[in-house]
Amino acid sequence: MTAVERPKAFGAGLIALDLVIGLDPQAPVRSWAGGTCGNVLSALAYLGWDSYPIARMNGDPASVRVRDDMARWGVRLDYANCGPTAHTPIIIQEIRRGRDGRPKHRFSWSCPQCGQWLPGFKAVTIEAVEKVTPALNDASVFFLDRLSRATLMLAAQAAERGAVVVFEPSSKATDKLFAEAIGIAHIVKYADQRLAGVQGVMKDGTATLVEVQTLGEQGLKYRHRLGRSVSNWLHLSAIAAPRLADTCGSGDWCTAGLIAKVAGRGQAGLRQSGAQGLRAALRYGQALAAWNCGFEGARGGMYAVRRKAFDQQVTALLAGELDNFTEGAVEFGPESIIACPACPPKSANRRPLARGRARLKRAAA
Repeated sequence: MTAVERPKAFGAGLIALDLVIGLDPQAPVRSWAGGTCGNVLSALAYLGWDSYPIARMNGDPASVRVRDDMARWGVRLDYANCGPTAHTPIIIQEIRRGRDGRPKHRFSWSCPQCGQWLPGFKAVTIEAVEKVTPALNDASVFFLDRLSRATLMLAAQAAERGAVVVFEPSSKATDKLFAEAIGIAHIVKYADQRLAGVQGVMKDGTATLVEVQTLGEQGLKYRHRLGRSVSNWLHLSAIAAPRLADTCGSGDWCTAGLIAKVAGRGQAGLRQSGAQGLRAALRYGQALAAWNCGFEGARGGMYAVRRKAFDQQVTALLAGELDNFTEGAVEFGPESIIACPACPPKSANRRPLARGRARLKRAAA
């Protein structure tokens, strides 16, 4: 890998269509590209990277919507339809107020019309390995959040070429694949709500240089071996969110901020960042997470704030100036027609999933 003006990030994992039901009962259901991998790659594109999702989109309405949304932000879709293609996952996110009055979100994976499960995640196959591997020569980063043999092969190929492998597990998968991922990954990041810890991350023989555990409102803790030995666990308090509309996706923004600051020049750049550079990168990621909390949806702020204002607001958050956070209305745009693949195609009752807020609310209840 060589230094480039716009670093390249490849990613394989959960790329889904998010249907977001906000607090306002009069607001339409919004449909955006989502999933951990989809959010991280889209955020990196927003931050000036060339992002390449590796997926199996088959041209169904959900995948068309995901592709259109990602393309809007400059995500590169060269490898988004690797064979064998499959339906794009659909996730319903509903935002409600908890007993304390604060917004909370929860997810549903079933159709609000027919009650059947919506399409789920399917990992890329060996066909994707053959197609994508030649393009990894100048990659700065390879991101993965779901494990499969093909995904690990791609990650290993990227690592051999000097890319930083970032592994963000959502849960502990099969021990064999999980152990292989830990052995390959240079950055391992996970939430304490999902994993209490990950064994073996800093063992001799693993590639891991940075381990990050996010702690929600308590901030995060991390350790590294960018010096002569493994550091102690270090803690960073959270940056207060100046406005709380939704916390969904904030962890993905934190990941994107970390990557953007220390991984643009691949493994060599990560090692050269040192302890201070790593801390600054994590702090930047925390600022992005706090900023994101001000908007509904995992990336709602991207649709509400111009890029210049985004930079100004994040800078203010890093300086502790919370009063400079301006209001921004999330744009809605034309409604997308997303049909459930499980519904009978000729049913008179079949209606688009992105319509009918009341039906979506009942499904998520």
